[in-house]
Amino acid sequence: MNQFLVFLIRMFMAVPVTATVWLLSFFAFDQTFLLSGAISLGAGFLTYAISGMVLKRRFLKKHQLTRKEYQYIKENLDEAKGKISRLHKSLLSIRHLPTLKQRVEFTRTTRKIYSLTKKEPKRFYKAEPFYFSHLDSAVELSEKYVFLSAQPKKTSELEQSLNETRRTLEQMFTVVEEDLYLVISDDIDHLNFEIDVAKQSINTIKDSRNLTGSRRLK
Repeated sequence: MNQFLVFLIRMFMAVPVTATVWLLSFFAFDQTFLLSGAISLGAGFLTYAISGMVLKRRFLKKHQLTRKEYQYIKENLDEAKGKISRLHKSLLSIRHLPTLKQRVEFTRTTRKIYSLTKKEPKRFYKAEPFYFSHLDSAVELSEKYVFLSAQPKKTSELEQSLNETRRTLEQMFTVVEEDLYLVISDDIDHLNFEIDVAKQSINTIKDSRNLTGSRRLK
């Protein structure tokens, strides 16, 4: 749910109500200026609150979620937002040019998973491996790599640990890409179904035209 857009909609509904109620109170019902202001502000606040409840209910109904489910998902997304920010900071701090492009793509993939889940919260259930396991591992590995690589003196053991961490991170990149494909798997299945339906329609039209052409030749 886009909070800024929701805020604008609620204000768009509340402000006209506030102005209308003030005008009616002051001119039509001959109330004092201050009392008209208090009444209009109360009406505007009530409109703002009710419109928020209505918009949230419509949002939950659209995405087939209960209030409790949405709250659970929202809490996890809020927590994940901080982890993703830490991950991106760590990945871009790694000084290893050969993996730069891969790390940039990795940040885009994690950002895409988060944005898809935030826009359509029900996708969270398909992204649970990412949020509850893979994201934590990626954050831990990347931050540990940045910390160790910043040490002034590197022993052979430290270099080996850095190489191993980097290889594990590269494997994690692949895992998170699979997480993204899992999140959009229903969309892919739906697209394939639509393609099959379209192909059948095209073949039916072709067969119909060929049959018509054969009859004309006879």
